[in-house]
Amino acid sequence: MALSLALLAAPAAAIQADDSATRLVQRTADQMLGALKHRRSEIDHNPQLINQLVDNILAPHFDFEMITRAAVGRDWNRASAAQQRALTSAFREMLIRTYSKALLKYSDEDIVYEPSRPGTRSDTVVVSTQVRAPGAPPIPMDYRMHKKSGSWKVYDVIIENVSLISNYRSQFRATIARSGIDGLIDELQAKNARGA
Repeated sequence: MALSLALLAAPAAAIQADDSATRLVQRTADQMLGALKHRRSEIDHNPQLINQLVDNILAPHFDFEMITRAAVGRDWNRASAAQQRALTSAFREMLIRTYSKALLKYSDEDIVYEPSRPGTRSDTVVVSTQVRAPGAPPIPMDYRMHKKSGSWKVYDVIIENVSLISNYRSQFRATIARSGIDGLIDELQAKNARGA
């Protein structure tokens, strides 16, 4: 009897966790798109404002250290603690700028939130969404999330079956092979400086 109750309780806990992750993604997207809509004229006059909005609204829900570690791959453990911090900081800034540019192109497309599903590891889920615009095929976006300090954090984004982490890993590997860890840090910082 106790075993039966435990088995029944486990799926309920997983469903509740999935729902909370989906609600977090939807709430954050609604907040971001609402800010974008209400402050559009300000953003048009000062495009850098979008970076601040992304930094304040979206960034707290991303695990940038995990994203950077996964994108750097096997070379992460060869980096010193200072290099790891510099990599994470520079990559975080670059991703914020990338998201900001993408959001500037947003024009009231519908976002459909699909039921989330368990991830490949324990304490992970995938929150699936689709961005739908009239006359265009839907764009699938999956948010891979894990629990960190009791909160759901995004550790990868899959857009049209292309992983953010995988996309950068090959680029990072080539730069590290050519110029080392410091070369990758310099390259990311240079891209951020050009973006500014």
